[in-house]
Amino acid sequence: MEKCDLLLLGGVVIDGSGQARHRADVAVHQGVIVAVGDLHHMSADEVVDVGGLVVAPGFIDVHTHDDRLLLADPLMQPKVSQGVTTVITGNCGISLSPLGSHDPVPPLNLVADPTAHRFETFMSYFGALEASPPAVNVASLVGHTTLRVVCMDDVGRAARPDEIARMQALVREALDAGAIGLSTGLYYAPAQAATADEVREVCEPLRGTNALIASHLRNEGDEVLVAMTEAMTIANELGVRQVLSHHKVMGSANFGRSTETLALIDRARGQGDVCLDCYPYTAASTVLRQDAVEQASRTLITWSEASPEASGRYVDDLLKERGGDLTSLLQSLQPAGAIYFIMDEADVERILAYPETMVGSDGLPHDTFPHPRLWGAFPRVLGHYTRDRKLFPLETAVHKMTGLSATRFGLADRGFVRPGYGADLVVFDPDRVADRATFKDPKLCAAGIARVYVNGVLSWHDGASSGARAGRVLRRAVSS
Repeated sequence: MEKCDLLLLGGVVIDGSGQARHRADVAVHQGVIVAVGDLHHMSADEVVDVGGLVVAPGFIDVHTHDDRLLLADPLMQPKVSQGVTTVITGNCGISLSPLGSHDPVPPLNLVADPTAHRFETFMSYFGALEASPPAVNVASLVGHTTLRVVCMDDVGRAARPDEIARMQALVREALDAGAIGLSTGLYYAPAQAATADEVREVCEPLRGTNALIASHLRNEGDEVLVAMTEAMTIANELGVRQVLSHHKVMGSANFGRSTETLALIDRARGQGDVCLDCYPYTAASTVLRQDAVEQASRTLITWSEASPEASGRYVDDLLKERGGDLTSLLQSLQPAGAIYFIMDEADVERILAYPETMVGSDGLPHDTFPHPRLWGAFPRVLGHYTRDRKLFPLETAVHKMTGLSATRFGLADRGFVRPGYGADLVVFDPDRVADRATFKDPKLCAAGIARVYVNGVLSWHDGASSGARAGRVLRRAVSS
C-alpha cells in the first residue's frame, strides 16, 4: 500500500481551474500534492475525513501590504484565518525593500516602521523571511514610489536621467533576487510628478522577462480612462503583462462607469496581456486625503498619529464635536489613515464578475481600526457574492482566488489541486463560509474555514492558528 504524510478523504474538490467540482481524496507527501482521486488504497500518517466540505487550493491574496507584517506578526492570522496561503506584497508603489533607512513618507508609512525591519535590498528582505518564516508564502513586487524616495532628493519633480539609472539598478537587483515585478502608485504624492516616460524607463529592466507591472492608477475618478490608457500603454510598449490594481471607479459622479472601464480593458486585451484585481467592498482605504474625503459619502478614521482617539470615528462626527472647518480638522489628525465610502455596489459586482478579475484584499494590517477587508475579503466573496448574491458559481469564485491568480502572477506549482503542486489547501464549508469582520468590528475571523494547510502543514484549524510557520518565499522563475 502506498504511504503519504496526509490524506484528506471524501471532500468535494474544487481544483482552481474553474472546472466543475468533483468528489475526490487528496494525498500530500513532503509538502506536495501527490495524488487526487479515489485513494482508499493509500495509507497516511494522518487521515482526515473532510466529507461534506470543499477542498480547494489555498487562496492567493494578490494585493496586500503585508511586507512588514510577515516579520512583525509571522502567524499572519488575518490571512490564514480566511484561507489565504500566499500573499503578494509590494503593491501600489510601496515596498519595504529597498527603503533602508530612508524616511517612510506617506504612503510608505502604511508598511514601514520608522525603526524596525528596514532592508536595503530584496536579497536581504527575502533572506530575513527565510530565516524567520511566516505562516504563509510570499511573492513580492518592488515599489516605484519606494525607488523614488531612495534615489531622489526631491520627489516633487520628474526624475533626472542619473536618478532613473539608479532606480533601474535597484529594479535589476530586485528581479535578480526573485521579485516578480514592479508596482506603481501614481495616485500618491511622492509619485505624482513622475511622467509616463519616467515610469517606462524605470521599468526598462522588465523588458524581455516574465516579470509584470502592477499599476495603481494615477486617477480612479473622473480621469480613470485617461489613467488606464497611460498605464496600459507603458506596459504594452515594454511588452510585459500588467495587473490593474484594485480596479474601481470612485465618486458618485462616476457610478456606473465600470461599463466603460471594462470595455477599455476588453479592447486593450487585444493588444497586450492585461488583467485586474479588486476587493469586494464599496469602501476604499488608504492614507487620509482631503480630496478623497470630499468625494466620499462618509469617511471613517483608521488611525491618527496626532489624535489616536479618533481611530474608529467618522469625520462628520468629529467635525460636529470639534467644530471648525474640514481642512483644519484633517490637518489636526495627520499623519492618519481612513476608510472612504466612495463606490457603487453595482460597479463592484460588475468588476468582480469580469472574467479576468482576481481577488485581492488590499488590507492595511498596521491600521489601528482597519478596513474589514483585511480579515474578510475572501470569505465575503465565497459567502455574500457567491452563495447569497449568486454572482457566479463557487468554481468561478475559487478560480478567481487561486488558479487565475497563480497563472497571471507566474507562481509556479501553486493555485491548483493537482499532483506535483504545492500542498497549499483550504477546507471550508460552502454553506457556512462567511466574513464576520465589519466596519464596527473589523478584526473578526471568518466563519466556515475548517482547515488551512501551507506546504502540507496544518496552519489553521477550527478557528485557531496551529502556530505553524511553513511559508516560503516564492521567487520569480528567471526565464524569458
